[in-house]
Amino acid sequence: MTRTLLTAMTAAALIAGAICAAPAVEAVAIKATTFKNCTEMHKRYPGGVARSKQVRNMKTVSGTKVPATSRYKPKISKKLYDANTRLDRDKDGIACEA
Repeated sequence: MTRTLLTAMTAAALIAGAICAAPAVEAVAIKATTFKNCTEMHKRYPGGVARSKQVRNMKTVSGTKVPATSRYKPKISKKLYDANTRLDRDKDGIACEA
């Protein structure tokens, strides 16, 4: 009985020590970068930033939107796009496409 009690107490002490010694995990909110203009954004993301992978780069030809080709692929990030929506002048879901 003494051995069982000693084993239980040792196990409890180890568990308590592990819980107390574990580093505290803090919820850190990562803020999306807001760029001043497209030139600044192109330094980090040459293809711009897309809202999702389903959006396509579009251009307007004679009043009709048609697919456009780009030199670079955009970074896909809804959070980053939302922070820089004002830089999406043609409202196709890609800010500062190149």
